[in-house]
Amino acid sequence: METGNEYLRLLSVGIDVGSSTSLLVFSRITLKRERNLDRFVLVDRELLYDGNIIFTPLLDPNTIDMKTLIQFFKQEYANANIRPEMVDTGAVIVTGETAKKKNAEELVKQLSSKAGKFVSASAGPNYESMLAANGSGIVELSRNRHNTIMNVDIGGGSTKLAIVTHGHIHSTSSINVGGRLLGIDKNFKIWRINEPTEIVMTELRMNYQLGDIISEADVIAIAHKFATALVEVMQRPAASILAKKLMMTDDLDFSIPINAISFSGGVAELMYQRKKALEQGLETEKIDSKIPFDDIGWYLADEILQLICNVKIPIIEPANKIRATVIGAGAFSLSISGSTCYYDRSISLPLNNVLVVSVNTNFREISGGDAVKMRKFKDAVSLALSNYNLVEGIDTFALFFNDIYLRAKLEFFAKALETSLPNSFSQNKLVIIILGVDGAKMLGITIKRETSLKKNLFCLDELLLEDGDWIDIGAPFGERGAFPVIVKSLVFNKNNEEARQ
Repeated sequence: METGNEYLRLLSVGIDVGSSTSLLVFSRITLKRERNLDRFVLVDRELLYDGNIIFTPLLDPNTIDMKTLIQFFKQEYANANIRPEMVDTGAVIVTGETAKKKNAEELVKQLSSKAGKFVSASAGPNYESMLAANGSGIVELSRNRHNTIMNVDIGGGSTKLAIVTHGHIHSTSSINVGGRLLGIDKNFKIWRINEPTEIVMTELRMNYQLGDIISEADVIAIAHKFATALVEVMQRPAASILAKKLMMTDDLDFSIPINAISFSGGVAELMYQRKKALEQGLETEKIDSKIPFDDIGWYLADEILQLICNVKIPIIEPANKIRATVIGAGAFSLSISGSTCYYDRSISLPLNNVLVVSVNTNFREISGGDAVKMRKFKDAVSLALSNYNLVEGIDTFALFFNDIYLRAKLEFFAKALETSLPNSFSQNKLVIIILGVDGAKMLGITIKRETSLKKNLFCLDELLLEDGDWIDIGAPFGERGAFPVIVKSLVFNKNNEEARQ
């Protein structure tokens, strides 16, 4: 890590264990302090190492081969000549169908513990959509072109969509469409069938099982159904029965006109290769070249290309395709707190999997010190905690306040917190307060002076969070006092309905 008056330069790692492939990248990211503000923003990313890619190894259909994966990533560190203790930040993400495996969460824990001093475990379809849009280069391109681009990241088990307008993520979505949802060898023998493929087969009145030989015509029919559902939700909310069944999240928000579409992910690599071959008149007939990875990725790419021709929006090619998500994980998953936070050094970092509970209250109206206003504040906190069935004094969470007016009444704020969190304060339990605005250090000092809480207090500021976010908080960067925070969504072994809730 390099520090200066205005800049932070960090070594970041991104590790992606996907439905089809697993890979790792190292990046050097540069953060700059915003002028007249107490926070840092990402201004540059240099890709240092984007090594090997392997098929995600499985012991059986429901179990990841953790030993093989951990050894692979250990070797990648060696290939890059980087030791775990050199890593400042980063993220481990388990995506698509792999996130549904029974040992996915355990894999993440092991990789996170071995990968560096602060590496976050992240998964979840909307989060992946944001990472892919950033890592593909489309967010930056949209910012530079002042337009709106839809990025469609097609992986092995799912497709992540993001609408990016003028450099900002406007909307994200995800659908179970991917090249490895049906595994076939070069003799068309089926070795893998995932649940989304079973849904498609049911609609097509097919009844294939593992070990069966499937006809190429039926492979094309299955790929066509997947492609049709995907192109449908790229243009409008899911309407067909199949698209609705395959959706993993809510639909995209189409309120903003889209100027261009880009594709990233492993299937996108095949799409652009196929597109160039067709433009050059090079038709591929050999079966071997149609099943390069023992799945239907090539057929899916071909079907999407045929259907996308009817969409009257220009297609562009992003800077990064198969590595888009992992580059995003390593460089764009990081948020930085303000550099004037309050931190009790007895607190062991990193803090992992902390639930963010947003307290909705108009501080300007209730601040003032009388009992009625104090009760209103306490009720607001109690309601926020009850929404997640959290027990104050036992469960760990972070209260988030995004209200500029609370800075003017810090003494009332401190005492109102003590009234609202009586067990935590009296027993000196861990209390985490996060502000969307500046003022964490003064709040921490005021709480220590005005209340019974004398330790286990952590106050952060200048962070943009949402109610229900999960965060990891790492050790501060040198003497700057700024803390790395990764906002994430942990989704393991979730079915379609759970993912949409």
